[in-house]
Amino acid sequence: MSDRFGGITARLRNGNGRLVDTMVVAAVAVAVFVPFATAPDVTPLGFVVNLGTVVPLFWRRRAPFAVALAVAFFATAVSLHDRPGQTLQYGALAAIYTLADRGRHRWQRWGFIGVLTATTPFGALLVKDNDAGQFMFTLLLPVMAFLMGLLARAARERSDALLERSAQLEREREAEAARAAAEERARIARDMHDVLAHAVSIMIVQAEAGPVVVRADPDRAERSFDAIAEAGRDAMAQLRRMLGVLKDDQDIGVRAPQPTVGALPQLIEHVDRTQVRARLTVEGDRRDLPADAELAAYRIVQEALTNTVKHAGASAVEVRLAWTRDELEITVTDDGSGSTANPAGWRRGGDGLIGIRERALGCGGTAEAGPLPGGGFRVRARLPYASAAAVSS
Repeated sequence: MSDRFGGITARLRNGNGRLVDTMVVAAVAVAVFVPFATAPDVTPLGFVVNLGTVVPLFWRRRAPFAVALAVAFFATAVSLHDRPGQTLQYGALAAIYTLADRGRHRWQRWGFIGVLTATTPFGALLVKDNDAGQFMFTLLLPVMAFLMGLLARAARERSDALLERSAQLEREREAEAARAAAEERARIARDMHDVLAHAVSIMIVQAEAGPVVVRADPDRAERSFDAIAEAGRDAMAQLRRMLGVLKDDQDIGVRAPQPTVGALPQLIEHVDRTQVRARLTVEGDRRDLPADAELAAYRIVQEALTNTVKHAGASAVEVRLAWTRDELEITVTDDGSGSTANPAGWRRGGDGLIGIRERALGCGGTAEAGPLPGGGFRVRARLPYASAAAVSS
């Protein structure tokens, strides 16, 4: 029963259905034609003109101004013919309300009510000979119907504006979610590039060195194979960690944290097991970094070491962390060939060095890379201790 009642009220609230118009016409028709049962002077013309105040209401939503004019014409005829007359012009009140609520043009709404209020005194006082009470009743009733229509119009427009605003906010939320998802996918892609490029480079270098020393230096060959296995395991662990963000929320609690500056010694140790000697130097006291800067510092060093192993032909590389007053300065210097970089310093390693710059900029820092005058290649990045948002503001 409640569901049926809810469905009926929902249809009544829907201004586009015919149900409301039919109910209004039926109610007005009952009120208009009740006097026909008791009036002694019913005429065919009286029936026609009274019917003219009812039938046009079927089209009151589609043509409110035309319907208001038609009903006003027949209402005037009813008042003049007066066989039978009407105490209230029910159809006219419904038409006036609809014009104020649904009228398409401002001049139609205010022009109609202006003409009506200007002509009412003439009809009420001179033609119908109303007293003061009847005159005020005749004048104010259509004005009140008009004002109620204006209130309904304002409420509907406000509701439409709120719905539009809600839809706009929903679209903005969806766009923001899509943008955040795209940024997250780009971040995962960069991390996967760094992890895989580093691990594969270490594996290739060690695998190429293994056959050379397997007979001459079995212990070194064994260390090479151990380095290959360790690099693979480390890559798998980091990939699981990164791809964990794509799992359901129920897995969040078991995800491992992203690598930070504290994991750099292990990274340097992996590289040192290759044919490239790697050394880590730390200057100053460690300071707290934002989470994004911690990850960026690790990835910057990782990518720089990967480029050294893959492209430099270097025999040694040094990673220097300088904890200054305002920022962490990261410098990765190798003794390989620096001629593969252009003067801007963003060629060797292709997209990897561009990724280094993007990671530094994303944290509010800077990065530069290029060959050294005496040979070798250097990557330098500066990451502020404050967050990127604070730096930008």
